[in-house]
Amino acid sequence: MRIVFAGTPEFSVPCLAACRASGAEVVAVYTQPDRPAGRGRKLTPSPVKQAALEAHIPVEQPESLKDAAARDRLAGYAPDLMVVVAYGLILPRRVLAIPHLGCWNVHASLLPRWRGAAPIQRAILAGDSESGVDLMQMEAGLDTGPVLLERRTSIHADDTGGSLHDRLSHLGAEVLAEGLRRVLAGEKLTATPQPEAGVTYAHKLDKAEARLDFGRPARELERQVRAFDPWPVAEGDIANETLRVWSARALDLDHHATPGSVLAAGRDGIDIACGAGALRITALQRAGGKRIGAVDYLNARPDLRPAR
Repeated sequence: MRIVFAGTPEFSVPCLAACRASGAEVVAVYTQPDRPAGRGRKLTPSPVKQAALEAHIPVEQPESLKDAAARDRLAGYAPDLMVVVAYGLILPRRVLAIPHLGCWNVHASLLPRWRGAAPIQRAILAGDSESGVDLMQMEAGLDTGPVLLERRTSIHADDTGGSLHDRLSHLGAEVLAEGLRRVLAGEKLTATPQPEAGVTYAHKLDKAEARLDFGRPARELERQVRAFDPWPVAEGDIANETLRVWSARALDLDHHATPGSVLAAGRDGIDIACGAGALRITALQRAGGKRIGAVDYLNARPDLRPAR
């Protein structure tokens, strides 16, 4: 089997490794063009490109797959299957029709819930108890295709966007490996259409969403902090200073204080009044500084400590 792999971020790299380990031949890797990154804004290859170059696999980086020349180049690789994992470009119908087995997509949600760009963070924000990965046969619609295989995982109370991302990345590689093993053994996978009920969309993250509104319930803010770790990182105005909040937990605390005011500050953290309950902040970051624990922050802000 000849596979063309399409992916860009770190999430996709284990799936590329699964393709290579399957016994199929990865004849080309498609990934986003190099983008500026870091303080120097130097053009940087994607994690998938780096992995492909290390494996001596040809790399293609078209800006789009809509023009005929790009489609002809893809067809020239004569792929039996195209595997797409967080590629970042839309595949037109004519591209989907090039491999005779079509195109598979590894998607980080339990479809039809959280179709779209940011399913991992949206699941945490919504308070979902479960997530997973679906191996899907691609159609022209956005994540609308029938599901071939699925893996599930619980969302833990301390999961962050980063920890759930890493777990789903490896689950995605597992479900893809199973699909490839079965097809290479001659099996035809059953494609189960997605139900019409329960469709939700995971819109792309916006930095503005990271602002903490202490007028909201503490439980919602805790999920916001967890979902936006490691990006874009929650931030709020606390004790007359704008801080990035890396770690926090909700407290079921009755109070009559103004939302955003400091209720308590000590070894366990900084308790901020919310519209319902309180948010205990345990790790934060000052402007221009690094991530520190609440105790270290309080050492620099003795005015927040209770009078002895």
